[in-house]
Amino acid sequence: MDIGGWSSFFFAQVGASAALTGLLFVGVSINLNKILSTKALPNRALQALVFLLTVLVVSSLLLVPQQGQSVIGGEVLTAGVVMWAVVLIIDIRTRRTIDAAFRREISTNIALNQITALPYVIAGVSILVWGSGGIYWLVPAVLLSIIKAMMDAWVLLIEINR
Repeated sequence: MDIGGWSSFFFAQVGASAALTGLLFVGVSINLNKILSTKALPNRALQALVFLLTVLVVSSLLLVPQQGQSVIGGEVLTAGVVMWAVVLIIDIRTRRTIDAAFRREISTNIALNQITALPYVIAGVSILVWGSGGIYWLVPAVLLSIIKAMMDAWVLLIEINR
């Protein structure tokens, strides 16, 4: 399957996600004591990391030349299912440990996490079934991942200090 027209997009995403992952680590280290003193924020930091690493891994895998449709679809689907499962487990763990006063906010965050993970799974299935057209699902997947990770980073860096 030829993704030649997409190589610039994936190359840009590798660089962006790697840089943002590094900045996330720096940001978390600045507020580490405050983050660790709450029940939900360490999980939120981990989820932000998972979102950015998924962009990095998927984009890196799709830059490997001369892969077939089933390999690309399988890679994307596997990454999407793993991401979804990890995020879901973290969400369940967070929901069980959070104080009742914060349940509404956590529920909104859980919904956003699921909306962010879903396009990777759709992309993987679409690539396996319909071919290269399924790659278009990676655009919202990548953008939602970066946006959600930056929202989480904002909470970890700014909101925590209010």
